[in-house]
Amino acid sequence: MSLNGKKILIGVSGGIAAYKICDLVRLFKKSGAEVKVVMTPSAANFVSPITLSTLSGNEVLINIFPEVKPEQTESVETKTWHINAGMWADVYLIAPATANSLAKITQGFCDNFLTAIVLAARCPVILAPSMDEDMFKNEVTARNISLLKERGYFIIEPETGELASGLHGIGRMPEPQTLFNYVSDFLKGEYRDYSGKKVLVTAGPTYEPLDDVRFIGNYSSGKMGFQIARAAALRGAEVTLLSGPSALETPRNVKRIDVKTSDDMYSEIKKNYLSYDYIIMSAAVADFKPKSRIKGKIKKESKKDFVIETEKTRDILEFLGKNKGNYKLTGFAIETDNGVENAKEKIKNKNLDLIFLNNPNDEGSGFNTDTNKGKLIDTNNNITDLPLMSKFDLANKILDKMIR
Repeated sequence: MSLNGKKILIGVSGGIAAYKICDLVRLFKKSGAEVKVVMTPSAANFVSPITLSTLSGNEVLINIFPEVKPEQTESVETKTWHINAGMWADVYLIAPATANSLAKITQGFCDNFLTAIVLAARCPVILAPSMDEDMFKNEVTARNISLLKERGYFIIEPETGELASGLHGIGRMPEPQTLFNYVSDFLKGEYRDYSGKKVLVTAGPTYEPLDDVRFIGNYSSGKMGFQIARAAALRGAEVTLLSGPSALETPRNVKRIDVKTSDDMYSEIKKNYLSYDYIIMSAAVADFKPKSRIKGKIKKESKKDFVIETEKTRDILEFLGKNKGNYKLTGFAIETDNGVENAKEKIKNKNLDLIFLNNPNDEGSGFNTDTNKGKLIDTNNNITDLPLMSKFDLANKILDKMIR
């Protein structure tokens, strides 16, 4: 597998699996890639910097403040090595990525060369976690990995097997050939399968105003839609995120348009919906809105009882299905009863290619959670059961199904 001309930066943190990096460097060099290695000071206790320097053909940097003799002056290049390396590399692989290094990266610490380059890197960063099973399963580590995924880092999942502690479990860093294959596939675009595609994602609730201070809405946080947008952007898509009211951070490389009402969302979609390759309608658009908006604030003391007259909102999903261009259309259904039957009917009536069905009463599912579970149903009534997972992982499952 040729990687001629590719520039691979490998970060090695202080775990026993560091010994595998010697073979990994040889694989990259044999494939024609240029390799540079940076290590944390503790990593040098597990593998010799001289060995990695010899194998890579480049100096291995360890100390963020190199030792300078009195008669020497530190070069500008050395002072800015963390910036230059982040610009030089086509990809930055950190293997092994220990629990300590993962925690530092999550919090933005840069007290060594390895973590400083992470903050400065313009290239994709791939992490290969490696640690004992109890450390990997600890809720702090799990949360850190989940956050890193959400922020756009790529994770090579650890394997199950014999660990350095003598126990058997998950936490082993994959073998060098597995790491090499992952990076090679990544550089050849296997993980950028949406490159050149335009994707529209809707997210969050809509607020249908009753008076100047009140509205009809729902509990949607927008988390599912934001994760779909994030995942699509990481896979190379040109993503537009049309979001109802939400305080969530806009994903990197995503164009965000904020709206409030269902009418606002419909107006924005109508502008250029035919220009997209994929449209994913994950927003929880209100089904009803007040017939008229009352000016000012309705006073509690003004009436004993107050009746709100409502009307149906515009069915945006139905509009997209009936006026379909060349795009693939995915809808969402949140149901408490007869979910599968209702979802299949929705596919037919709205002319969908795919629908995700979930039940808000399932633990860890529905609104305002970081996880979700449910079923993916296509036009041939094929049903894929998806267990409880992070919304980012679920977003990728949806994207996998869509592109196939």
